[in-house]
Parts: sequence; C-alpha cells; structure tokens
Amino acid sequence: MQTSTSKLTQKYQTTIPAPVRKLLHLQAGDAVAFDIEDNVVHLRKARSIDLAFTQSLEGTLNEWNSPADEEAYREL
Repeated sequence: MQTSTSKLTQKYQTTIPAPVRKLLHLQAGDAVAFDIEDNVVHLRKARSIDLAFTQSLEGTLNEWNSPADEEAYREL
C-alpha cells in the first residue's frame, strides 16, 4: 500500500498529492466526492450525477450563508 499525505491550510484547504491525482485522472477544475461510511472516507472523482445533485440543492442551502455565519463558524 502506498501512502501520500498533504497538509491543511488555515482555511482547511489541501493539495491532492500527484500520485492520487494521477490515479483518479484529476485535472484542474475537476470536482471530487468524499464518500463517508463507518468513519472511513473515500475520495473519488465526482461523476456528472454527483454534480447535478449538488447543483439542484444549491438554491435551498443558503440559510447559513452570510458574512456573520462565516465569522461565527470559521474555526469549526
């Protein structure tokens, strides 16, 4: 088993290591999906259906989308 690591920034962003990008055929601008099951997270390249589902929800998930909310929850 090969292991690759990456460090989180203060904004909880990270770079996907090159071996992972190569394996998943990721290019700049691609979306990734995080599948969570039994405390295990799997990373995969998002499929069109994942993106369509997410986009269909975007207009309904704005109740906590304000500068005040960003400030209040920044450190979570």
